[in-house]
Amino acid sequence: MGRRFTLPQLKKYDVTQKVIEALADAESRTILFSLIKQGRTAAEISEKYKIPLSSVYKKLSDLENLTLIRVERWMISDKGRKFKVYRSRISKADISIKKPEPTLVLAPN
Repeated sequence: MGRRFTLPQLKKYDVTQKVIEALADAESRTILFSLIKQGRTAAEISEKYKIPLSSVYKKLSDLENLTLIRVERWMISDKGRKFKVYRSRISKADISIKKPEPTLVLAPN
């Protein structure tokens, strides 16, 4: 008989589960879908949606690791600081919860 995995072990490697969790998080969802029509920097997102900048950076990192967003381009400020401009890779997400596992359909942006 095959080895049984615990729920935390399964969640660690289940990309669909991680994407669903990201979409279930209100701040992550706000950030992701704010990047569909135009790219934005972390500071622009923080200011517009009143999300702490540190939280925005964390959520952007998580979304980028899940390949839900990409770096559209780099900007350089007047003071020489580099900023990433992020853009959503998806325009729509459909989640269906059925036995035995949920299905996730992402529409490209």
